[in-house]
Amino acid sequence: MTHISRRAFLTRSAVLGCSAAASPLLTPVSLAAAPWDTRLVVIILRGGMDGLDVVRPYGDPEYRALRGKLATDADREAHDLDGYFSMHPALGPLKGMWDNSELAFVHAVSTPYRDKRSHFDGQDLLEAGTDTLSGARDGWLNRMLGQVSGVEARTAFAIGQGEMKILSGAEPVADWSPDADLLLSPQAERLARLIMQEDPAFHVALSEALMLSDEPGNAAASMAGVPDMEMDIPTPAKGAAHKKVAQFAAEQLRGDTRIASFSINGWDTHGRQAQSIKRALGQLVETIQVLKADVGPQIWGKTAIVAMTEFGRTARINGTGGTDHGTGGAMVLAGGAIRGGKVYGDWPGLAEEDLFGRRDLMPTGDVRAPAAWVIQGLVGLNRTALESSVFPGLDMGVDPGLIA
Repeated sequence: MTHISRRAFLTRSAVLGCSAAASPLLTPVSLAAAPWDTRLVVIILRGGMDGLDVVRPYGDPEYRALRGKLATDADREAHDLDGYFSMHPALGPLKGMWDNSELAFVHAVSTPYRDKRSHFDGQDLLEAGTDTLSGARDGWLNRMLGQVSGVEARTAFAIGQGEMKILSGAEPVADWSPDADLLLSPQAERLARLIMQEDPAFHVALSEALMLSDEPGNAAASMAGVPDMEMDIPTPAKGAAHKKVAQFAAEQLRGDTRIASFSINGWDTHGRQAQSIKRALGQLVETIQVLKADVGPQIWGKTAIVAMTEFGRTARINGTGGTDHGTGGAMVLAGGAIRGGKVYGDWPGLAEEDLFGRRDLMPTGDVRAPAAWVIQGLVGLNRTALESSVFPGLDMGVDPGLIA
């Protein structure tokens, strides 16, 4: 038998396309306890969130021509922010946070990743926090923990696909994942088992996920025969996995845990974006709402949520009502520690000559810089450590004042 790697299989599968990277089988949450009193929650928005749809520059004269139906349909219900930007209607439940200065956005930012637009590479660079793919193999949050003393692992359950790269490294952390529901045909399950049998960690993760699945026949599927190349996109288990993640994170943040990091999938909006991004934004809204409610007012007041994505999407919509992999995008900030009610960033404009490669929103800021300023404001880590160790090669620039 010819063996191919897990990554090669996920990349080549005609049915999955790029959804394997955009929506991994299981969503782990990583946590770490640390000797300070503020809380940091980092959410990776896997799949490439379209910042131009989430935070709409309706005041830009080129916006409606580029966005067509995506702009005209949604603008009627969009929530104005500052007379130039509006936020997607699905974010409406968070408008009170915006008005209360607990919600902000940073626009026209990206990692140093350019041109190839691979989910795998983009997410690797985002979570590593480096300026090249040949940089450090540990995660930037883990390196940040290495800059302070007194860091301890938080005891937690580990179910399914282990760690997140963003918190991987030498410093002690613990991992936990909610249950998940896999939709696999018997042939696809056999194929997955055959490919993953030489990767012990991933093979165990698959077995655990299948045991948790409600799909009939998963546990008894046969290993015999030649499988078909058919696999359905995995979906969360009944009971809203994103809410379970948020509830678990909040429970830990009420105790000794100071950092939590997890991901929300569903941002790869190549087609019918009006429907798909609404679902993804709904999960983000519910996640933030659960975190706020469950940590309680006192802890919420010293909590910062940083939601970031591997890249933005094309300025123009495509022929299927979606957008393709791009460059510049947006990040979402929330929490009582955030100085909200503002869209941060240097807006580049949407005229064709202002676009990156004449197709994407031009990034005018490094997505790592706002994250670095949030860390400095919460933890007090010095700029030299942030620019040299946590985010190698970063120039943080001028302090935008993200922390209240």
